Amino acid sequence: MLKIPKKVADRWPAAVKSLVAVATSHKTRDVSEADTVTLVKDMLSGIFGFDKYNELTSEQQIRGTFCDLAVKIEGKIRVLIEVKAAALALNDNHLRQAINYGAHEGIEWIVLTNALEWRLYKIKFGQPVDYEQVSTFSLPDINLKSEEDQRKLFLLCREGITSDAMGIYHQHISVLNKFTVAQVILSEPVVSTIRREMRRHFPDVKIEPESIVDLLNNEILKREVLDGEKVKDAQQRIRKAANRNAKASQKKDKPVIQPTEPVPG
Repeated sequence: MLKIPKKVADRWPAAVKSLVAVATSHKTRDVSEADTVTLVKDMLSGIFGFDKYNELTSEQQIRGTFCDLAVKIEGKIRVLIEVKAAALALNDNHLRQAINYGAHEGIEWIVLTNALEWRLYKIKFGQPVDYEQVSTFSLPDINLKSEEDQRKLFLLCREGITSDAMGIYHQHISVLNKFTVAQVILSEPVVSTIRREMRRHFPDVKIEPESIVDLLNNEILKREVLDGEKVKDAQQRIRKAANRNAKASQKKDKPVIQPTEPVPG
């Protein structure tokens, strides 16, 4: 899904090992938030590949105050980073502060970190403003031999941001998840396929589509994939995709009318 350049993977082992050791020490000694911000800047440079002096700024003013760090590439802010002290557990209050910053500035990608734990969020601009967690990882627990862990690191890398890795990954997890798959299973084509296969195996048994849907809803699928906001999001996403595909099909099938030659007078 995400191709990680060799130069990126090559810089990780030494940088992760040395900087995790520093972060762990900061947590043990309960250092200040300001010191953690300095460490996070070193991580963003050593692990994630940013130019510490030209692409990371703590001078981004939002609502009369300054956010901890902002990633600015070619003059455009791409990510806001809210940093808490290494010994402090991240909580919802910290997240709300970061989301408010991003929503006010129209910046959709937010990172919340204490140097050890890293959380990536995408703001959903609307009424009201909403957000969703896209990725989270504990840096000391990262296994650099794991493709999934490599992807999590790459999302926050300069090379990942400039290649829209965050957007691609978010789109992937938005589609390939239990809520969307559950809605596809409940769709008419899939229910018809199940019914056809059941009738093929058991031709003497009368099987109605409604009975299959009832089983799926009440005995097979878990309640969490049938109710709630994430289910509504999945349904809306499927409807939009179906409409988009239908329009594309109509456009493809629409006959092209060739101009007629003028009749000689």
